[in-house]
Amino acid sequence: MNDLVLYNVNNRVGYITLNRPEKRNALSFDFVQQIKQVFLEAENDESCKVIVIKGNGEAFCSGADLASLQTMQNNTFDENLADSKNLMELFLLIYQSKKVVIAQVEGAALAGGCGLATVCDFCFATIQSKFAYTEVKIGFVPAIVMVFLIRKVGEQTAKRILLTAEMLNAEQAKNLQLINEVIVDEEIEEYVFNFAQKICTSASGQSLTLTKQMINEVQNKTLTEALNYAAEMNAFARQSNDCKSGINAFLNKEKIVW
Repeated sequence: MNDLVLYNVNNRVGYITLNRPEKRNALSFDFVQQIKQVFLEAENDESCKVIVIKGNGEAFCSGADLASLQTMQNNTFDENLADSKNLMELFLLIYQSKKVVIAQVEGAALAGGCGLATVCDFCFATIQSKFAYTEVKIGFVPAIVMVFLIRKVGEQTAKRILLTAEMLNAEQAKNLQLINEVIVDEEIEEYVFNFAQKICTSASGQSLTLTKQMINEVQNKTLTEALNYAAEMNAFARQSNDCKSGINAFLNKEKIVW
């Protein structure tokens, strides 16, 4: 296991911890590669049903590190494209994960770090946390992250967040639907664990996977295409063992724990 990205499982909740506190968990090419590797481990771990991403130190993730920014200035187009695709692949892994992914934000989530929180299914943050897409302030563009942000909050809100590069406190981020809840610092660990546990015990893993897949897919289809796709998925789900077990338990007034 790489010391820069830690992984452990507690009662079916898999924790991926960014462990580069001296760099405020800033993203370099190699660090992103390591996060991808550990995320795939969690994705394929049958003992893990819900994934939580968090950071050690005073920041969740401060975006690209200074060394990466300096290197970027002298890179060729192909080198910059490879670096961009590396980050894109991480975000896509998280967004398309078959498991529910939660961001537990304690401290700053900036630029690519804010993107990392955005692509998760849920985001819970402490009162002191800060969020910002700061790219335009340094002559850069929030290119990859905006694809996911627009899907999450809509075009109008995305424009405000991306074009102003405004530093948002946790309450402001919640009001803009960038995060789900603001939690007292000393309670966030327990809150996120309990939230994850509810998902683990109250929902079929197969149903969660299919529902996430459908949420992603229907946005790319016309109304007719989406409805036909939904009908097919409905029929497919009815034949699953999870659906049969769930319906039998409901009809027999039995409690089912997934």
